[in-house]
Amino acid sequence: MSDVMPLARSPIAPAPPVTVTDGWEVSARRSTAALTITDCTPLTKIQVRAPIDGPAAAALGVRFGRAARDASGTLVVGSGPGEWLLLAGPGAELGAPADPSASWVDLTHGRALIRLNGKSAPTVLAQVCGVDLSDTITPDGAAFRTSVAALATDVIRDDRDAPSYLLHCERSSGQYLFDALLRAGADLGIEIDGFRMPDALPLPSPQGT
Repeated sequence: MSDVMPLARSPIAPAPPVTVTDGWEVSARRSTAALTITDCTPLTKIQVRAPIDGPAAAALGVRFGRAARDASGTLVVGSGPGEWLLLAGPGAELGAPADPSASWVDLTHGRALIRLNGKSAPTVLAQVCGVDLSDTITPDGAAFRTSVAALATDVIRDDRDAPSYLLHCERSSGQYLFDALLRAGADLGIEIDGFRMPDALPLPSPQGT
């Protein structure tokens, strides 16, 4: 029997050069452009569904329409009424809530995740999304589900040094969405930046969030 572990692959074709990170085949391309797009599909993605007044909801502590990191660095997203999306590093083992009324489903290999990052990111996203992306309406930490390039998508604003958005969709639509964002950002100098840790999912501040 071979000791070689099978590689996990994103539905988004990695831009060369290609490397392996945490068991995933990913792009090793590095960009210093002011506007970048990154395939973050290797991040662990867990969907939790539970009553909004139950112990799981209380433990997660994030309301519908918002996103925040817990003390471990996991990004907890209130993606719907009684529904949460947890994002953590590749291979992270996230414990299920001690709540018999909650369901806990690993979506890691069934969904695609893309990061659009840069000062011009809202301009790019506005070309394919009808939501008001102003700081007043959708500030850092906002989370919403909408149509992006005619595709149902979870959008999470997760600023780094500039406006930054995580876009979460069905695996089968990942390449389509990635390409649509590349086209929308072409005139603004968008470049592919390969997946890397730990900055693919920033760590929490020393005080936590």
